[in-house]
Amino acid sequence: MTEHGTHPEAVATAEPDGPPPRSLWHHRDFMVFWTGEALSLYGTQITALALPLTAVLVFDVGAEQLGLLRFAQLVPFLGLALLFGVWVDRVRKRPVMLGANLARMVLIGLVPVLYHYDLLTLPLLYVLALGVGVATVLFDVSWMSYVPVLVKDRRSLLEANTKLNATLSSADIAGPGVAGTLVSAFSAPFAMTANAFSYAVSVVSLLLIRTPEPAPQAPRDKRPLRAELAEGLRWVFGNRWLRAIGLVGCSCNFLLTMVQSLFLLYAVRDKDLSAAAVGFVMGAAAVGGLLGALVSGMVVRRLTVGRAYQVSVSVIFLGPLLIPVAAGPSWLLMIFFVASFFLEYFGTSVSNVLIVSLRQTITPQHLMGRMTAAMRMLLYGGGALGGPVGGLLAALAGLHGALWIAGVISAAMLVPIILSPVGRLRAMPTGPEDGALTGTPGPG
Repeated sequence: MTEHGTHPEAVATAEPDGPPPRSLWHHRDFMVFWTGEALSLYGTQITALALPLTAVLVFDVGAEQLGLLRFAQLVPFLGLALLFGVWVDRVRKRPVMLGANLARMVLIGLVPVLYHYDLLTLPLLYVLALGVGVATVLFDVSWMSYVPVLVKDRRSLLEANTKLNATLSSADIAGPGVAGTLVSAFSAPFAMTANAFSYAVSVVSLLLIRTPEPAPQAPRDKRPLRAELAEGLRWVFGNRWLRAIGLVGCSCNFLLTMVQSLFLLYAVRDKDLSAAAVGFVMGAAAVGGLLGALVSGMVVRRLTVGRAYQVSVSVIFLGPLLIPVAAGPSWLLMIFFVASFFLEYFGTSVSNVLIVSLRQTITPQHLMGRMTAAMRMLLYGGGALGGPVGGLLAALAGLHGALWIAGVISAAMLVPIILSPVGRLRAMPTGPEDGALTGTPGPG
């Protein structure tokens, strides 16, 4: 899967010239961006629970249909991420992000409106989920390329990603609980009104940013789309760090999406948990994400970058086994379920700070959009396939049996994690030139 050396990799870590950068607490435009992104993340977490619960509670879907709904949300990353990445590298990012969030606001807002007038059908829910997925691809490819535009000093990228990840973790905590309460009080479709409102606030925050975004430098020679796509893929798959991160991440999202899709039906149908109880499980478990965000800096200081990556990612893959293992009274089931997702959130929170910072640091700005797109294609493409595969497994082995299969395969992923070249990194690289140390894009 990856190339391996015989000695730990020593990465150049010379101090950059100039005084240390000021804290981003003093960076007005980053704070505005962070605030808007935070609110949209809170809304997204509500929809993450309310949308599948709409399918389960309103249309009484099975595991295969629920897997197809998840597939509709994530399959745009497989088909469009690379194309959007090429385009985003050619244009300013902020207008693209504005358009994407406006589209998500409208599509999410249509769910409660159509439900109110008795016009919402399961095929239409699939179409709306697909549309939201397309807009999400466009926003995700853009915002990760936009952060280095706002935060010009690359030494501040770790701080920026730590702040953004802490917000995601807090949204993970509050979102499911709020979603479960809203679903219980107003129905699953109406709970998504809060998400539509959060996207409207995000649009306003993007409009308030003052930092000018320079137009990307036009290439001297207009190249075919295929050549630009190939350049982005060569950069990701030609660099041993990016390649290892992408392949492990693809496997991770494949397995976790499978587990999450199966868990929702398993908890509601087999274990008779209410929507509020499921929301409590996810919200309580998400405390692990906040804890991970809070300790990620300490983890990086105490361990090498590579060791911190190995430990945090291994924790993610161990969590799924706790779900099929769980047995006994409801209170004991809830403890096992919370512990499973707690490990997932904690490991994801720590590893995301390291992984995103590494990707942004070693990738030149003119390749940032295509790098992000290739990574998104791998990560969410894996997630897109996890839903329907989980549905097929449930049809063959039952929900409990499918969860056992997913848990065992997930635990087996510890082997490639231990062998990953990322695990041999002693410190964070200092810039794109360090990315060349382990494999630049090769010819054709």
